[in-house]
Amino acid sequence: MPVVGMPAGMVAGSNALKNAACSITTVLCDELLEICEEESKKRKRKVWVRNWMDKKKCGASETIIRELRDNDPLKFNRADTFMRPALSARLKLELTLAFLASGTNSRILSVMFRDSKASISNMIPEVCDAIYSVLNDYIKVPNLKEWEEIQFGFNEKWNFPGCCGAIDGKHVVIKAPPSSGSEYYNYKGTNSIVLLGVVDHNYCFRYIDVGSYERNADAGVFQLSDLYPLLESDSLLPKGGVLVGDDAFPLKTYLMKPYLKVNLTKEEKIYNYRTSRA
Repeated sequence: MPVVGMPAGMVAGSNALKNAACSITTVLCDELLEICEEESKKRKRKVWVRNWMDKKKCGASETIIRELRDNDPLKFNRADTFMRPALSARLKLELTLAFLASGTNSRILSVMFRDSKASISNMIPEVCDAIYSVLNDYIKVPNLKEWEEIQFGFNEKWNFPGCCGAIDGKHVVIKAPPSSGSEYYNYKGTNSIVLLGVVDHNYCFRYIDVGSYERNADAGVFQLSDLYPLLESDSLLPKGGVLVGDDAFPLKTYLMKPYLKVNLTKEEKIYNYRTSRA
């Protein structure tokens, strides 16, 4: 309806602007809907669960636990009491593996596995001791024949003749024990213990030493380990066998490390390259 006192031309122009705005809004809404539909099609999942993830009977929960339970059921199962049934070996092993893999604290584990924090604190060390005792044949220092096989593997795979293993230390962050002071405190501002390990040509651990203080350097941890006196007495490695490590370790007849100087000869550069590969 025309407004009193407004010219007819202005009224017609106002209506045209309104119609144009409505048309533009409709076009923009249509384009926006088309974009949303295309994005939803792109994000649509082809499958909800992968086939390999749906094979529950092939996972560690079914294979490892069954093997440990069948080999020695008495060490993994306890008798029920008149107060309550005993926790299953499967639950104990799953909880322990979850803790070792992720470092999740006992409060979260108690919610995940519906068990008390006190039981979890007692359970994890017991399961670790049981696993160590059952797998004792696999966690041991190699014999002479196995050292020779490792030597052959390093020569074939990494072009380092005579090498029997690579040694290094790893700092594992922990919560400081009560009344420990600064014994476990490191330069990064956290508390940790040192894992000293020797691995073969296939990256498999052949020796480990765990529990030394963080304030001890790799060389100090090495000298405090059970491996050091055996190497010093030349009663561990085969003849001509050596270990390789970084510059944190001392140079020994059985322990090789890279050259540290800047201006290296061609032969020294090749040696450093081979040592780094091994």
